[in-house]
Amino acid sequence: MTYEEKIRSLAEYLKKPGHNFAFTGAGVSTESGIPDFRSRGSGLWERVDPMKAASLSALRREPAQFYKFFMGVRESFAGAEPNAAHYALARLEEEKLLAGVITQNIDGLHRAAGSQKVWEVHGHMRSCRCLDCSKPYPFNVLLDQYRSGTNPPRCSQCGGMLRPDVVLFEDAMGEDFYKAYHALSGCQLLIVVGSSLQVYPAASLPELAKRLVIVNREPTPWDSRASLVINETMAGQVFTDLMAVLGLD
Repeated sequence: MTYEEKIRSLAEYLKKPGHNFAFTGAGVSTESGIPDFRSRGSGLWERVDPMKAASLSALRREPAQFYKFFMGVRESFAGAEPNAAHYALARLEEEKLLAGVITQNIDGLHRAAGSQKVWEVHGHMRSCRCLDCSKPYPFNVLLDQYRSGTNPPRCSQCGGMLRPDVVLFEDAMGEDFYKAYHALSGCQLLIVVGSSLQVYPAASLPELAKRLVIVNREPTPWDSRASLVINETMAGQVFTDLMAVLGLD
């Protein structure tokens, strides 16, 4: 099947009655200038051991080093804007062709693009909380302390250490994961965009879909079970072409 035929098939899948969802990973945001984590040859986790840099035990053991790494990752998001893929997914939801977006990303770009129903299964950087008393804070409280030289940032109520509301390695999954799992019950179509489908339990979500389409630069463990696999570097181009076929460009 040619690329053009795959795009037309995907458009036809989206038009069928039923609940359609998108499931996105880091590859959907690379065109926005945000580095990928697992791509061969360029992924962050090829250079850094995530258990030593981005785990709950790393935060507890060496909090200052954890925050030095985490804030470096956060700075890579600074100034990032949604790209064509983010905007297309938001438009598909607006047109009732998608029921929502489930994302592994913590960059907030789906919301910035206008998506209304977003399940951030690995958390986000809008808030933080105290590790000891669980008092919640806006993320800027943590950020302002770090920038003023307080590393690790501290809770004003009990003096405990603050942590970002992202799912670290060794963390339990957050509430959004279970909401997404429930939402996918009876899912007709799941479009996976820019995910290696290697990080569990999030990578188990495709098993809930009746039909699976994968848009990713590299092969995934789920390719053999997908109705369509579109291996393209630029997800934005795939969705630009899809929107044109749907008459939504």
